Amino acid sequence: MSRTIDELRADLTARCARIDRTIKIMEVCGTHTVSIFRSGLRSMLPENLRLISGPGCPVCVTAQRHIDAAIELATHENLILATYGDMMRVPGKLGSLEGLRAGGADIRVVNSTQTAVDLAKSNPTRPVVFLAVGFETTTPATAAAVIAAEREGVENFSVLMCHKLVVPAMLALLQAGDVPLDGFLCPGHVSVIIGAAAYKPVVEQHKKACVVAGFEATQMMQGLTHLVAQVDEGRADLENVYKAVVNDAGNTVAQELMDKVFVPADTPWRALGTIPMSGLELAPAYSRFDAVGRFGLTFGEDEDNPACRCGEVIQGKTEPADCSLFDNGCTPLTPIGPCMVSTEGTCAAWYKYHRVRPSTTGVTA
Repeated sequence: MSRTIDELRADLTARCARIDRTIKIMEVCGTHTVSIFRSGLRSMLPENLRLISGPGCPVCVTAQRHIDAAIELATHENLILATYGDMMRVPGKLGSLEGLRAGGADIRVVNSTQTAVDLAKSNPTRPVVFLAVGFETTTPATAAAVIAAEREGVENFSVLMCHKLVVPAMLALLQAGDVPLDGFLCPGHVSVIIGAAAYKPVVEQHKKACVVAGFEATQMMQGLTHLVAQVDEGRADLENVYKAVVNDAGNTVAQELMDKVFVPADTPWRALGTIPMSGLELAPAYSRFDAVGRFGLTFGEDEDNPACRCGEVIQGKTEPADCSLFDNGCTPLTPIGPCMVSTEGTCAAWYKYHRVRPSTTGVTA
């Protein structure tokens, strides 16, 4: 029988009491970050259990050079840029997509990749570029759009590839060694696609506990309880408490679709630098749909606002309230960094649910 959240909390509290140090668990998913705040779960945790938000927001980890490339594309005459809504307000060195649209650029917010393909079909004399951002959760949809464009002969459609892979980023964080961690609360949505077994390298290579969990408060508490149990017992295993949705192998149909259209590639992440084999590019058979080649795009150096600490936040090195801009010029209405833009951004979650500043309290949460 499943345990209640109170029973899980009692178990968690007892185990934490036996550990005479701070236990550090990173949630790798932006949806987990928001769900933990929204459910009030943080207020239920023992004082020596610290949750650290990681690079789980796809908007936040998109390198500044890719944002700038999308903005450059949007200035091309006659071009239609299609994007998910979260990307509209991310600042680039020349403004934002939202600002360009206000100035007359044809930028369309879409809810699906198929809508972007349909835009190209209905505007055959105009190039349409889809800004493809996201982890493995949204990648199969981009692959399906490319296949549909090929099948239907939609040659004015192309993709600016910014997709990222979760596990290489986790490994890169551990290899850097800047943030000591005891384990990871692994993402539910991504795990549906890649499968729980995808996290084995984290456990086997770095001896870090990994538990896949869903997004309800009880599910997240169960995941944290399992993680702390591993720390308490001196082990590092891969566990899955979301078995109703996630299996070991993942969605093999989606994986085959991605493998057909994309190949792994080195790709830049915001603040993390270029991580080997952590992104995707179009396979040779579909390279004609690559916006970089089609429009001769070149990527410059990332030019982040030096006062913005979003890069440190997504690495788990600092918390939003430690940034001098947090709630001091940088708000959801006037975002300075992408962590305040996205609905899955850590700064946006702190602003909405946990607006505490060191300058007024003397402590961070």
